[in-house]
Amino acid sequence: MSTVYKSMTPSTSQISGIPTVPEIPKPQTRIPKLASFFFGGIAGMAATCFVQPTDVLKNRMQMTGELGVKSIYKNTLHAGVKISRSEGVSALWSGLSAGLMRQATYTTGRMGVYTSLFDHFTSADGTPPNIFMKCFIGAVAGSIGAIFGTPADVVLVRMCLDGRNPLKEKRGYKNVFHGFHQISKYEGASTLLTGWRPTVVRAMFSNSSQLASYSQAKQLLIHHNYMSDNVYCHVVSSVFAGGMATIATMPVDLCKTRIQNQKILDGHSTYTSAADVFVKTIKTEGFFSLWKGSLAYFARVGPHTILLFVFLEKFKSYYLKYRKD
Repeated sequence: MSTVYKSMTPSTSQISGIPTVPEIPKPQTRIPKLASFFFGGIAGMAATCFVQPTDVLKNRMQMTGELGVKSIYKNTLHAGVKISRSEGVSALWSGLSAGLMRQATYTTGRMGVYTSLFDHFTSADGTPPNIFMKCFIGAVAGSIGAIFGTPADVVLVRMCLDGRNPLKEKRGYKNVFHGFHQISKYEGASTLLTGWRPTVVRAMFSNSSQLASYSQAKQLLIHHNYMSDNVYCHVVSSVFAGGMATIATMPVDLCKTRIQNQKILDGHSTYTSAADVFVKTIKTEGFFSLWKGSLAYFARVGPHTILLFVFLEKFKSYYLKYRKD
């Protein structure tokens, strides 16, 4: 996913046995670092407007059957139908303001850092970093973005799940800023960083798999002439990246969701640590329950990844086009 654009003249040939002098390559054009951060955040926010319902379904499915409690949803489709009927279709967009804030913080950070590091490790001749370096810079970018995005993520999880709570237990956040205020007032500002450790770990897995696999897939498709650098290539690369991210991050994402949604009763929390979530979940629900909600997760990650990268690539191309004009 490099922002390096290079224009090279055709290779030289010999005319009548006399070698011609090669022309000097045109200088590379790079997207400014600040613009990379901005484009990443705006692209993420635009994508979220379309896929917020899948985030609601993903969070609801991850909480089903928690600690042996009988599930109210049979599957992802049933969850969508039941939420629409009992809470209204608009409930599928619960937490949209928090989702947008999360993208404005988390995705702005991760995409900007990844693009900046990608450019830094791209050689002078335009050769991109190898797959291992892509995974490394993806993990670094994800961890940095996750720290900034955790407060909005806490509010997002709670808003997505609030509709399933009994009336007396509803948190009733009106929007992300109201959520920030309520949490800070009644639970302490530090609560906004609840689950930051699994959030960072999840982001490292997610970004090292998603961003690296997108870059690698796009590079291979173009290098082997299967596709040119166009929207079709971006979509195919995004689908592959979304699948890789789903497989790699589901267990950690489930852990994060349950920690961020837990209630503190009489000074005691449901879980003592991320490891405690894994142990209790596997013990009561089975090992493969760690991938509970995978369909909803991929339904979110897949389209979001596609829209994110399609928007991002378009923003970059428009920037370069009008900058030249």
